[in-house]
Parts: sequence; C-alpha cells; structure tokens
Amino acid sequence: MKIKTMLKQKALFPYLLKGRYGIEREAQRVTLSGDFAGTDHPASLGNRSFHPYIQTDFAENQLELITPVADSVDELFRYLSAIHDVAYRSMAPEEMLWPLSMPPALPKEESAIVIAKLDQFEDVLYRRYLAKTYGKRKQMVSGIHFNFEFADSFIQRLYEESEQGIDYQGFKTELYLKVTRNYLHYRWFLTYFFGATPVSEANYFTDDQRPSEPVRSIRNSRYGYTNHPDVTVSYASLQDYLGDIAHLVETGKLSEEKEFYAPVRLRGGRRVADLAEAGIRYIEMRNIDIDPYAEYGISKEQVAFLHFFLLFLSTKEEGTDLDDWVKTGDRLNDEVALEHPLAQTAYLQEANDLVDELHRFAAELQLPEVPYLAQLADMLADPAMTFAGKLFQASQAENQAAVAKDLGLAYHHAAWARPYQLAGFRGLELSTQILMFDAIQKGIKVEVLDESDQFLRLQVGDHVEYVKNANMTSKDQYVVPLIMANKTVTKKVLADHGFHVPSGAEFATTADAIDYYPHIAKSGFVVKPKTTNYGLGISIFKEGASLADYQEAVAIAFAEDQSILVESFLAGTEYRFFVIDGRVDAILLRIPANVVGNGRQTIEELVNEKNLDPLRGSHHRSPLEWIQLGNLEQLMLKEQGYTIASIPAEGQIVYLRENSNISTGGDSIDVTDDFNEDYKAIAAAAVEALGAAICGIDLIIPDKTKPADSEGAYGIIEANFNPAMHMHVYPYSGAGQRLTMSVLRLLFPEVFVSSK
Repeated sequence: MKIKTMLKQKALFPYLLKGRYGIEREAQRVTLSGDFAGTDHPASLGNRSFHPYIQTDFAENQLELITPVADSVDELFRYLSAIHDVAYRSMAPEEMLWPLSMPPALPKEESAIVIAKLDQFEDVLYRRYLAKTYGKRKQMVSGIHFNFEFADSFIQRLYEESEQGIDYQGFKTELYLKVTRNYLHYRWFLTYFFGATPVSEANYFTDDQRPSEPVRSIRNSRYGYTNHPDVTVSYASLQDYLGDIAHLVETGKLSEEKEFYAPVRLRGGRRVADLAEAGIRYIEMRNIDIDPYAEYGISKEQVAFLHFFLLFLSTKEEGTDLDDWVKTGDRLNDEVALEHPLAQTAYLQEANDLVDELHRFAAELQLPEVPYLAQLADMLADPAMTFAGKLFQASQAENQAAVAKDLGLAYHHAAWARPYQLAGFRGLELSTQILMFDAIQKGIKVEVLDESDQFLRLQVGDHVEYVKNANMTSKDQYVVPLIMANKTVTKKVLADHGFHVPSGAEFATTADAIDYYPHIAKSGFVVKPKTTNYGLGISIFKEGASLADYQEAVAIAFAEDQSILVESFLAGTEYRFFVIDGRVDAILLRIPANVVGNGRQTIEELVNEKNLDPLRGSHHRSPLEWIQLGNLEQLMLKEQGYTIASIPAEGQIVYLRENSNISTGGDSIDVTDDFNEDYKAIAAAAVEALGAAICGIDLIIPDKTKPADSEGAYGIIEANFNPAMHMHVYPYSGAGQRLTMSVLRLLFPEVFVSSK
C-alpha cells in the first residue's frame, strides 16, 4: 500500500489526526512511606467481576485503571484523571499509587505477594499458573497499555483512495498489520526516549539473571516480563498470527491465548480467535513504561506523539522478510533498552535519520505542532533529557525509591486537595461531580450526554438510567417537578393533605402586589418568586417593613419571575429534609450568609476574607457559595443599621441574608442525628403527598424538642425538585451524608448486593 502518497491528498488532511483511544494503567499500592502495601483491594471500589474502570491486575496489591474508549485525547484524559481521583480517594488515606513501572521493594517471601482475590475461580487458577511459570515477582511490573484505533472516517477515505483489490475489512486489517510490524521494528526508538525503568528495587531479582543496572528500560528488555524463548508468533499475516497462537496453545507452550505477551496485541473481539471473523479493529501497545513525571502515568503530549508516530509508521516501507523485520526490531530494542540511561545510543545515526524523516513527514502533511517532535534531537544529543535519564539523574542525590516516594506523594496530595471535586469534570455542578465519582467507584458506567445541562447516562449491564442534575431521575413522573416548581400548587397540594403551610397571596403585577401592602405592613412576611429555585429573589421581613423596602423586595422578586408570592412569615428555625424513596436520609440546618466582626475590618473586607475559604466557590462547583454584596444583602444590612463600610464589633454576628440557602452564601450544618423520627415522618409523608421519589423539603420548626403533632410545631415553606446534595455530602459542620450514593442505590439496587 502506497500510504504516503495517499496521505498527501488534501481530502484526507482533516482526518489524519482523528482517532479513538483507550488507556489501561497498572499501578502498585504503597504506603505514604513508599513501602509495599500488601492490603486487600479497597472494598469501596465495588465488585471486580463487572467493574469497567478499576480492576486488580495479577496481585491483590496491583490496581488496573481502565478508561472507556474516547474520540479525542482531551476526552481520554478527562476519564483517566477522574478514574485516578476515584482510585486515590477509595484507597486508605495512608496509601498511594507507586509512580514507577518497576515495583517498590517487594517482600522477601514470595508468599507475601497475594494473588488477586477474584470471584471467578478460573481467573485465580490462571494467575496461579502464571506465578508458577514466570514467578510472582515478574508479574509485579506495571505499565501503560495504549489502545489505538485510526478513526473510521480516516480509514474509509484512505480505502477510497487506494486501488487495493480487497474489501474494506481486509484493507483495514492489512493497514494495522503493517503499522504493527513497523512498530515492532522501530520500538527501540520509543524505548530510547520513553523507557523509564533504569533500576530495580529490593527483591525483584532474586537470582543471577539480571541486567547490569542502570539501564534505559528493564521492563522492555529480555529481563522484563516476557514469554519463554520458544514462544514465537508471526505478524506476516493475520492467518499466520492466529495459526501460530493456536499451535502454541495446542502444543502446551501457552496455557491459553491470552498468555501470549507481546509489545503489541491485535484486537478485534473479546477473544484472539474472533479476529478471524472481525478483522483487526484496533491495536494495543503494551510496551509503554509509566512516565514517573506524568500525574496519570502518561501525558497528553505522549499520546499525541504516539498517534503521530503510528501514522508515520503506516507509510514506512518494510523489509522483504516480514518475520525477520520484526525479529530485527526485537534485537534492536533489547540492545537499546539495556544501554546506560545517560549514554548516547549505539544507534544515534539511525535515530537522527528517523527524527529528520518525522519532521519532513509532519511538514509534508501540514500537520499542526506535534508534541515532543521539536525535542527529539536534543534528547538524542543529551540522554539526560530522556525519561530514564531524567529519573536516573534525580535518583543520584538519594535513590530511585526516594524520588518515587516524593512524586507519589505529590500526586496523592493533588488527588486529595479538593476531595469534593472530580478531576476532568470540574466544570460540572458539584452534586453531579460527586454522583459521577460514586458511580465510577461502584463500577457504574458514566457518560456525560450534555455537560451544560448536567445530563448523564448511567449503565450497568443492560440496565440504563438517565439522570439530570444528579437527582432528577426516571423515578419521578414528569408532573412532579412541575408541581414543586410552582410554589402555589405545592402549597395547595400540601394543605389539601393536612400539612401546615404559610398563608399568603399570589400576584402577577407590581401594582396588585403593592396594593396588598396594608395587609402585611405590621406583621412578618416573605416576598418570593413563584417558581424559582436556589433562594433567588427572596426577601424576608420578620417584623414588617416600610413601603419603600417592600417595593424594592417586590421588584427583586419580579426580576426572577412573572408572578410572585407574598406569604406570612413563620417564626422558627429552617431545616432542609432530604427525602429519597420514602425515607429521610439527611437533615441540614442552614445558617444565612454571615460574617463575624473583629472590631477592625469593614463588612465588605470580612466578606472578602470569608470568601477565601477553599470550600467556597461559585455556580455550585464547591460545597459552599461565595457570599455576595448585592441589592438584597445591602437591604438586609440596612435593616440592621449597617452598610458594607461598617466595622462590626468583636464577636458581633452580622447577617447578610434572611434566607438561609447555601446557594446564597449560607453555612450548612448537618443535624440528621439530632431529630426524632416524628419530624422525619412528617417530611417523608409530605413528599409522598407530592408524589416525589427525591425531594428537598424545607420545614420551619420553632422547637424541635416538641412533638411534631403539637400546635404550631412546624410549617412547610418549600419543596425542591432539584435539591442540591453537595451541601449534605460536605457540610460546613457536622457529619456528611452521602446522598449521591443513596440516588445510585435507588437506581441500581443490584450493584449494592455485593462488593468484592
């Protein structure tokens, strides 16, 4: 195939760097001191028999993190970073991921390396066979498996430009075979730049069969994990590849197909044999060492370069003897892998020639800037710039284990810095981020359908659920949110069922609302929009208000909605009851936005200082919201005799809002365990009356020690169809209530039956 000529067709230019990607990253769990952990797989990570994101590899101590297939490098790393966040925060806080391919110092006794405790006995038997055949220690090496597929649109157009006398599937298979053979021939080039296993730690090698360390890549050399020398497979054709593997199994040189361990694995179905019918769909590169300086073991830049390199390899002419072409690559790679990490390679001229070819290739195809391409010549001139060289040099001051520990700690601290957020998806509302975290943790597949609308698709097997805003689900009928969005209808439904609600009136015009003033002038009242959420546009006057202040409150409410409500003020403390599936899972006391004076700073300065709290942010991306100093806040200050320039006395609490919504800067305090069951029963019954499966319902309670059925014990002021959950999960004070897990338990009860 004259691929290079075809690639120069301008019609192909938009598709050259289109692809599909997946990453599997293996990693050992270690203590924060860098010692082999030896603990069981984290119980919080769900059942390994179906978990799509986090598995164990050979040993119980070894995680395998798996991304879904992504259509872009950015999407790939969103999931890779999110899965890492979940892995880190699901392990014991005193554990972290080891950032190297070579394992940490291993136990002296091999029996202390525990084989993964899997449900399927045949999986355990297979690992026992590997341990007996190759030894447990060799299995403890970790790496990156990079799954790559040229975009179908690219291959389709390439096929249309070709003059091959084969069908599309055959063309695609031949393309991947050529790329694979060239990858195996030229992988020494990648080993030079990206090899990153210069030395081993204690008890990895226990006999004389070891390299003269340091080297570029123990893992990619003959001293890494390889099949026995008599296991050879041809890549000359798909038929030869499949035939050789089948023969090796038949003759007992391999126990089964998956034992064949090669730098590249051809993929087309669940089993190797499926390739015969399906053809090659993508290739899995298994020779990539973990980059210790990349937070997730590999960088976006390296992935982008690998895509470019594979595209380049599709154009390279091969030797006449295809099997010898691959064997030559094996020999070259082993030689380069065993070179000193600070030595120039014996194949410097060949490497420089390849770099020149890569530059010409990129220029001819008018490709945008390719990561690493501009650095390759310098890395050849100075091996200290390569991954292995950089790691080895850093290890000279102490040792490699100390460098790895420091890097691991940095990544551990980054994952725990904002434990309420999910890396890769921090642009989503916080409740959605937390729900995604929990779904990934429990092995529920997650797809973001519409990021701006917080719309997710969740799946376990054939069971699919759609979720909006983390708590709007199929469990609620369409009319239920409409009822709760309309505060007038909500009050009427609740009143009809015998629940206590505030009296009041609804207005569609400013004039009618102003005319109502004499009815409420000398009593406490609340002015609020009819249908909005998050406490927007609400003004509360506990002891009446002047006409001017009332007019301003009416204007603020009408700014949020076409109709407003003016209701009697209910004295007492406001509590948010979170009801799901007929039970109360959380109760929150919300303190209105406030600052505490110190006798020196103005209210504006105190607000700015309180807003520096890392728990505070905006647009529901943090557990608490920034306190504002808008019209409502300044109106509240005026009622107390303050302005934003006032300096409150030491210890003086100044409230900036009457309403206690967290979305308007309030503080959240969990009081779930402080309530008796009678108030919880009232809240659950009220939500049932509204027909809701999930609801945040707000009760005003003057004295929670009094029975709920006593006169004036409570009043229901609002029901929320989209109640924020993050404030319950990460309250300002008190125990967090993992409501996002409650939602998943409601949607996927089968997931919570067992977690192993």
